[in-house]
Amino acid sequence: MVKKKDVNTLLVPVDFTSYSEEALLFASKLAGKLKAQILVLHVIHDPAEAPGFYVKKMKKKKKFLRSMEEAANEMMDEFIEKMRQTHPDQTPIKEATTLLIVGTPTTRIVEIAEKKKAVMIVIGSHGRTGLSRLLVGSKVQQVVKLSSIPVTVVKTSPKS
Repeated sequence: MVKKKDVNTLLVPVDFTSYSEEALLFASKLAGKLKAQILVLHVIHDPAEAPGFYVKKMKKKKKFLRSMEEAANEMMDEFIEKMRQTHPDQTPIKEATTLLIVGTPTTRIVEIAEKKKAVMIVIGSHGRTGLSRLLVGSKVQQVVKLSSIPVTVVKTSPKS
């Protein structure tokens, strides 16, 4: 009996920002070279620093609060579709799988990386420094600290 070779998995946690787009694109290029698959993860969390993140505006310009899971699922679908349309040549993005979970982002990212036997976490950085980093904290820094596998931080400049 021939054993199927395990496929390497790159875990890409996303928050649907341009920083996440850059991280996913970087991971896709790396996955192409490593013949790895991509798992795109979003941790559903409505923190005090960004309350209402999952509130969507309706056509009548009234805010409609849906379950956070439902809104996050729609946001993930839109994010992945946008990335697939923007980068049609990136096969790893086309073949990427997605996962939504509820919890505290830093610990859940590390837990999922271990559970899915990811070989690397590729994460985008907002690049905050100084007082704003101290006030908000660095989720990326915590993931690096807690992870037992390599973490690649994709740092980009904010887009205007």
